[in-house]
Amino acid sequence: MAYTYDADLEFLGQCSDEQLRELADILMKDKDGKLRYTEEITKTKEYKIYEHRYSRYWKILAGELQLFGGNSVVNNIFRFGRGVKYDEILNDVLDKINVPYNKSLNILTKEDKLIEKIFSDMLKNMPEEKRMELVKDMDLKVTGFSSQAIMIAVQTGLRAGGFLSYQITVIVANYVARLVLGRGLTLATNAALTRGLSFLIGPIGWAVTGVWTVFDITGPAMRVTLPACVIIACLRKTILFEKNN
Repeated sequence: MAYTYDADLEFLGQCSDEQLRELADILMKDKDGKLRYTEEITKTKEYKIYEHRYSRYWKILAGELQLFGGNSVVNNIFRFGRGVKYDEILNDVLDKINVPYNKSLNILTKEDKLIEKIFSDMLKNMPEEKRMELVKDMDLKVTGFSSQAIMIAVQTGLRAGGFLSYQITVIVANYVARLVLGRGLTLATNAALTRGLSFLIGPIGWAVTGVWTVFDITGPAMRVTLPACVIIACLRKTILFEKNN
């Protein structure tokens, strides 16, 4: 397995073992917690030496994601075992879940579109009392408690950047981790960011539709790349947040 240099993934080298845990688990394990038949990480000498010290072999993780992002036949025959870059992987995910976007957008903006789409799907099945609770706990400035009104505030927050953008991304990443891994994130900052939002990060009370219907029927690669992109979006904002604070 070989990692192709990717400016959009190089920041993973700044992440801690704890921060990389969910990404590693998504790449290595299926929804039952068993190793994926196609994973190559545990076969590497780096994994055998460092195991859960993921930061020591973050390029192995990145290379595995790149392989999942490309067609395996194309990778092996034409790419000499290398996969595709993250921007192409993210574009493919956005295409599969029917998110309109411009390919020339920067990576943060594309990731925000993914986060926005999943947050929107979460709201669709959320009872009104939970939406009211969400607005209060996130201190969102809204004109009402409909999904549309809340999404306007969420979109504004994502585009503005800052703490609210980070919080929204962590909430979505927590939810995705619960759906895919059966547990939330293990980030040290997680508790502070999601305090008061236990109904989102606790046991799943309702199903997310739309995105996850596509996620389930599109094939095994999407079952890795979609949640991996969400986790990477969260890690990117975590590193940016830590730098700015």
